[in-house]
Amino acid sequence: MTISVHRDVVYARHNGFRPLALDLYVPPGAGTLCVYLHGGGWRTGSRREGPGPAASWFFEEVASLGLAVAAVDYRLSGEAVFPAQLDDVQAALRFLRESHRAYGIASDRIVCWGTSAGGQLAALAALAPGSPIAAAVCWYPPTDFDALAKDIEEAGGTGDRSAASREGQLIGAGLDDRPDLAAAASPVNFAHAGAPPFLLLHGTADRAVPPRQSARLASALTRVGAAAIVELIPGATHMFPELDQPAAREVVRRSVSFLL
Repeated sequence: MTISVHRDVVYARHNGFRPLALDLYVPPGAGTLCVYLHGGGWRTGSRREGPGPAASWFFEEVASLGLAVAAVDYRLSGEAVFPAQLDDVQAALRFLRESHRAYGIASDRIVCWGTSAGGQLAALAALAPGSPIAAAVCWYPPTDFDALAKDIEEAGGTGDRSAASREGQLIGAGLDDRPDLAAAASPVNFAHAGAPPFLLLHGTADRAVPPRQSARLASALTRVGAAAIVELIPGATHMFPELDQPAAREVVRRSVSFLL
């Protein structure tokens, strides 16, 4: 299969910031476009990096399974505070809805896939009013900022609600100093009956973002009548480093199948 790759496609420009770009991986006859959002605690990462053990082969593998992928960069927390990151994702969605046919994608069906910090953004984008997203996959996402430190401590880690935490850097303040922004950045607060179906994958041994975070979002969604599935990876920590290549390919295939 020949996959068409379009790199460095600028989708938005903001005065005072770098141009925001995406890379497109398009298989022949693609009918669904997946917006992929990278992890990195909102502080690091880029659209060129696949998740965890799939880093070097992720995009080509997903495209080979019939799903077009737009790997999207967004402003990091050192560049701008929330909700700039969500604004960028929504700008990418608008751009792709307007221009997908120019890149060989016949259908306007859009889905999303995010890992860690990108999973939080994917969930927020999928739950936004009028979202075009038809299905969402989130791997080990933070979904409830107010409960995250407690969940980490119960999992055996050290919680942090300060402005120096990853979440604090995202919102530009300690979580207790800006509970409004912490709430606005938490997908659990936006569950609604018309939400697209969610698949949430989480490692049982994740102490950076414990699996309780996926469970919280799934509970919020099912409570209002939306569809959500949580699938746990036994013994896996954050980013699934324990998975060998066959196991990593299997969770990728499972996710693609859900989105298609």
